[in-house]
Amino acid sequence: MAAFDGRRALVTGAAGGIGQAITRMLRAQGARVAVADRMLTDIVADAHLPGDLRDASYADGLPKAAHDALGGLDIVVNNAGVIIRGPVSETTDDDWDISLAVNLEGPFRICRAAIPLMAATGNGAIVNVASCWGLRPGPNHAVYCMTKAALASLTQCMGMDHAHQGIRINAVCPNEVNTPMLRTGFEKRGFDPDTAVAELGKTVPLGRIAEPEDIAEVVLFLASDAARYMVGALVEVNGGKAVQ
Repeated sequence: MAAFDGRRALVTGAAGGIGQAITRMLRAQGARVAVADRMLTDIVADAHLPGDLRDASYADGLPKAAHDALGGLDIVVNNAGVIIRGPVSETTDDDWDISLAVNLEGPFRICRAAIPLMAATGNGAIVNVASCWGLRPGPNHAVYCMTKAALASLTQCMGMDHAHQGIRINAVCPNEVNTPMLRTGFEKRGFDPDTAVAELGKTVPLGRIAEPEDIAEVVLFLASDAARYMVGALVEVNGGKAVQ
């Protein structure tokens, strides 16, 4: 019997590297998965719910839409995120707005809507994708660090508040991950992505940065019965590398 047989899951940011890995692994282990992102053309899933998390009504309605499409909702993975680089003095209003909307307000709205659905059945698991950069300060990522710190704190608070309803809320906190978003960031700054990823890997004690599957495995653990006694946990997945 697969670990997630009969479970129904919603995964946001499903078109990204980590989101695709989470979706693929959940389905391989028996879950039915509804995916959410702005573009979902090539994602194999049981329900496609495209949209923009900056739209409050879309974010508010996602858990119910997934619930209705799948016949229930047992797992939510708030994986969608954006990285805005630079100090506060170089941060625009648009940078601020999109960072808060996607990294913090979206997960807040989705959790707020999902919790009553899960409470009605007496069980559920929510996994938020925060960041090591939200647990301690990092250079030239002020707004990104702030939003991920807020998400980490929100996870801990919700974990305490809703455990009595049978809902477990935890977060995974990655460091650098070899995703299209990371590679695009290197390209925008004029670096060859393959060379930059290889050089970045030399700064990690394990000798490489994370692959999406490294993060997805931990997400699935937190969503599974194996993590049945974990509530409000912030699990770092960093290969031994501190934020620097």
